[in-house]
Amino acid sequence: MFLFFTDRICGDPRLPDMNSAGKGSEMKIGFDNNKYLKLQSEHIRERISRFGNKLYLEFGGKLFDDYHASRVLPGFAPDSKMRMLMQLSDIVEIVIAISAVDIEKNKVRGDLGITYDKDVLRLIQEFESRGLYVGSVVITHFAGQSAAVQFRTRLEKQNIRVYQHYLIDGYPTDIANIISENGFGKNDYIETSRRLVVVTAPGPGSGKMATCLSQLYHENKRGVLAGYAKFETFPIWNLPLKHPVNMAYEAATADLNDVNMIDPFHLEAHGEKTVNYNRDIEIFPVLDAIFEAIYGKNEYYQSPTDMGVNMVGNCIVDDEVCCEAAKQEIIRRYYETAGKIAEGKATGTELYKIELLMKQAKITTDDRRVTTAAKERARKLGIETAAIELDDGTLITSKTSDLLGASAALLLNALKHLAGIDHDVRLIRRDFIEPIQKLKIDYLGGRNPRLHTDEVLIAMTLAAVDDENAAKALEQLPLLRGCQVHTTVMLADIDQKTFKKLGVMLTSEPVRHLSLPDPGDKCV
Repeated sequence: MFLFFTDRICGDPRLPDMNSAGKGSEMKIGFDNNKYLKLQSEHIRERISRFGNKLYLEFGGKLFDDYHASRVLPGFAPDSKMRMLMQLSDIVEIVIAISAVDIEKNKVRGDLGITYDKDVLRLIQEFESRGLYVGSVVITHFAGQSAAVQFRTRLEKQNIRVYQHYLIDGYPTDIANIISENGFGKNDYIETSRRLVVVTAPGPGSGKMATCLSQLYHENKRGVLAGYAKFETFPIWNLPLKHPVNMAYEAATADLNDVNMIDPFHLEAHGEKTVNYNRDIEIFPVLDAIFEAIYGKNEYYQSPTDMGVNMVGNCIVDDEVCCEAAKQEIIRRYYETAGKIAEGKATGTELYKIELLMKQAKITTDDRRVTTAAKERARKLGIETAAIELDDGTLITSKTSDLLGASAALLLNALKHLAGIDHDVRLIRRDFIEPIQKLKIDYLGGRNPRLHTDEVLIAMTLAAVDDENAAKALEQLPLLRGCQVHTTVMLADIDQKTFKKLGVMLTSEPVRHLSLPDPGDKCV
């Protein structure tokens, strides 16, 4: 591991407390992604064969960008689930569910910043661009909402088949009414043509499970023995209850109040301890009754765990690596939630839950190396600082100056190190930066003259036209993906978005405190 305290590109020499402690190792892999793709697709095919070659698969979580899974299972590709479906492209058909209530409320996906109805269109385009067949869209919880009607019309004009499912009195407990013409019977029957029907949605609460169960009812009336299964990556059923990977899932869903539990139905039926989460366990008696009402008897599933098809736990090849990654994710979730509380977007209850998880995992924020490096640097200097941990274990820090914010300076320092450029070499001349500052303050009415991360990257791109070092540094940007960063203050939205686009794992102290740079620090 190398530890660099690098706060200048020109001017004063490096600080005397800079030190190095030997080179660290490359990022370790704990998950076999190729094995997962093969094993998962085979397992789903096997499940289809149990049910007369027709299976409705409720597909939870993110399909294209499952970064949580890739963080806690190093080696898991963010698009693994999509790639797995592509291996089944010859038999799979996709149905996208969206709630009319969410359409009416203009519900927004927090990670993408787009409404659920727009995300449906995005999902269709993404699926079809990968050669996957999208059969239809089902609007659930439909009660004539005007926005839902308009959305249906918009889809139909694009030759997308649209179906409607309605609110059912007494759902999900009034089984007699649900399994009747007044219940599932009044829903549209979704016409499908393939053996595997994946039911997905823009987000939770969209009615995926109810859509699957409604289809089972209609298929059974038509003499088709169709089955149901559920695909959720977390919690991982065949890992211990208090395994850090499962605890990281609880931290990620602290706002939903999900709780991992031993599946009591599976333990009773099979004598085997498995992990599921509270909502699936609580709803299982209802599902069991619905299955019995549809099939006559439920001889397929004796527990929520039985319904799942998740094979992720079978593809962990280095448990120690995954445990450490999961602990780091819990700390990251702690900082994320603390920041939301500071912005009034989360409650103290959520943070308290994550703090309890940290105690159970026997970790503190000091177990995140990049966090301690940034905080120690800030303590010594008395101003805002940032730190990054590269894949090889190198730690690099930066601080705010009159030209750059600490996060912008950190990008320059890290890129120079990766490019093998001497610390004292300027990547951006001062006379390039000052006009940008003038524009921000004098013409755009800004108050902070320091350059943000995106502005630094633009300035460096211009400098790279005739500067070989700047061009070489820019080429290192892909190497930042997956690196850890911590800042001692909350960053502006633009800086957060830049780090996210670069694939950097960012945490910040939950404070907004602006300090003046060192009076004598005239260079970055």
